[in-house]
Amino acid sequence: MSAILARARLAPFKAATVARAISSSSTRAANPAPPDGTPPQKEPLMKQFKIYRWNPDEPTEKPKLQTYEVDLNSCGPMMLDALIKIKNEMDPTLTFRRSCREGICGSCAMNINGTNTLACLCRIEKTPKPAKIYPLPHMYIIKDLVPDMTQFYKQYKSIEPYLKNDNPPEKEHIQSIEDRKKLDGMYECILCACCSTSCPSYWWNQDEYLGPATLMQAYRWMADSRDSYGAERKEKLQNTFSLYRCHTIFNCSRTCPKGLNPAAAIAKIKLELATE
Repeated sequence: MSAILARARLAPFKAATVARAISSSSTRAANPAPPDGTPPQKEPLMKQFKIYRWNPDEPTEKPKLQTYEVDLNSCGPMMLDALIKIKNEMDPTLTFRRSCREGICGSCAMNINGTNTLACLCRIEKTPKPAKIYPLPHMYIIKDLVPDMTQFYKQYKSIEPYLKNDNPPEKEHIQSIEDRKKLDGMYECILCACCSTSCPSYWWNQDEYLGPATLMQAYRWMADSRDSYGAERKEKLQNTFSLYRCHTIFNCSRTCPKGLNPAAAIAKIKLELATE
């Protein structure tokens, strides 16, 4: 009796195995291997990439979109894979930044299909619609997809993004679990500038308005229980431009490739300044 039950239980598995074998045979029949034994080649899956090009060494040429066609079957799944393939195999003059390829360094930030993001985290859409790639908007361009980050880093430096304490402990600086949790969602920022360059207020006032990325990092140190310069940090923001050009549009939070919320950090700074 037990043998009959065991066979009954195995019957569905055997049927599935047979079905898979038949399916595999049909696939091999439809795509027979070449006589030399090499695996069958996939049909090319071509996609157009329209990429912003501008070369400062050729001042008479205006910026333009240059079109490249890439076979997605011979390319990695991310936009950065396509850019690297174009540079390596089609046009070595194409210029862009990249480093980690894991969404950690922030080097490959650019505007892809209308959204500021990281090329290494942005998947290629396998649709006939061409992909359009621009540098981060409203920044000076050094060449092609490389923006000038000088002003952005200058603003970041201005908030003194490091721990300041006049009476540090002799050994380790203990921090409670609750105080440590206050830093979640801020310390992960990789300074890619996607959020700041998506902010209209930053577009118009970037000489004086610090922007979402820098302000979130400013609050990261204000919220740190180990830092004793919170009052001085807040005092630096007590003017009409550094902080209050933020109009809570939320572009920064929508575009952040790390899923952070700079708008919430800015709102907390405003609340603390208003309730002092």
